[in-house]
Amino acid sequence: MIRPATPADVPTLHTLIRELAAYEKAPHEARATEEQLHEALFGERPAVYAHIAADDATGETVGCALWFLNFSTWRGVHGIYLEDLYVRPAARGAGHGKALLTELARLCVERGYQRLEWSVLNWNAPSIAFYEALGARPQDEWTVYRLTDGALAALGGAGRS
Repeated sequence: MIRPATPADVPTLHTLIRELAAYEKAPHEARATEEQLHEALFGERPAVYAHIAADDATGETVGCALWFLNFSTWRGVHGIYLEDLYVRPAARGAGHGKALLTELARLCVERGYQRLEWSVLNWNAPSIAFYEALGARPQDEWTVYRLTDGALAALGGAGRS
């Protein structure tokens, strides 16, 4: 069962995000609070959206997809950027990840979005194989760059007195 997240899901989403960070070997980088997550998802101007995967038999939340809109200047339309896709290890292989991606693809088609994009760690071979089996292809000609922490502050504060 796939459904949009509700405010009551925020504590579970927060836990799933922390589990994903541990899986990706970076638990120290998952610093978002439940309050921040609630504001981003359900505040006055939501900036991110989430879908929940629940076990059909028990109703227990077993996974999630957190995403936001991006925009292609070349195509002239929005797309979805999938920030996090996570299914708990015990629930993997039961179709929850595919169901979450299918729902996001459905939203793209329904709304006229022309891209569903995400990043995957180079070492995450099981996920890469899963994505490629769905028809996704790596964008090897692009390299992701990121500014955070001190480098972001230094650049963002440049020229200010």
